[in-house]
Amino acid sequence: MHTAPSNSPDYPVLIGIEKDIASITLNRPDQFNPLSEQTLAALQQALVQCAEDDSVRLVVLGARGPAFCAGHDLREMRARPSKAYYQQLFQQCSNLMRTIVDLPKPVIARVQGLATAAGCQLVATCDLAVASDSARFAVSGITIGLFCSTPGVALSRNVSRKQAFEMLMTGEFIDAETARDYGLVNRVVPAGELDAEVERLCRSILRHPQVSLETGKRMFYRQLEKNLEGAYKYASEVMACNMMDPEALEGVQAFIDKRDPDWPHRQ
Repeated sequence: MHTAPSNSPDYPVLIGIEKDIASITLNRPDQFNPLSEQTLAALQQALVQCAEDDSVRLVVLGARGPAFCAGHDLREMRARPSKAYYQQLFQQCSNLMRTIVDLPKPVIARVQGLATAAGCQLVATCDLAVASDSARFAVSGITIGLFCSTPGVALSRNVSRKQAFEMLMTGEFIDAETARDYGLVNRVVPAGELDAEVERLCRSILRHPQVSLETGKRMFYRQLEKNLEGAYKYASEVMACNMMDPEALEGVQAFIDKRDPDWPHRQ
């Protein structure tokens, strides 16, 4: 296992890379892991490192302590009541969310506890999410007079409109089982089984060729931005290019030959 140069016990984000999985961990447990300016910058740096590291095939985003992430640092925000500052802060957060979506590798949220406001946005933005049965979720800005506008972007792209609107308008918490029913998370397990379930999901994904994972993630999000005709046109072109990749050709031939494919990552 190797770590980023910035790794130290008091750094807001820790990153460890073992085999082909990078683990990024929010490291402000006593403060419920808020997305301060420093944390946003550190997360951005960690994600860029994962994107550029060829040894990393998948990213797991987790946190220390009782909360996954409590959203923006309200004390930090209140100390600088300037529209220009708020615009810069929310753009910084939005850029981070786009980095997760644009990352050419799957990102799994490991949610062990509370995820509120921009913390809930972070879960919704990750490609997949596995939650402890004790986790809870809310976009609760409205309870302090601040509608969760940017979290609403990610939330409304994960759950139905009426469910998203209710969460945004009431600020009420939902439990992990409800979050799964809504489509906010993929799997819910007892707290003691969280790491094992994340590992199972990782290995289920990583048995496939990297070109398929990268192609699939990019295609999935881009086709969502198109109308039906444009989506099928784009998907057809992507699939044709994917089919010409040596690993895809080997996979098809292996299926025909009734044998396991001879892929480099399986050797």
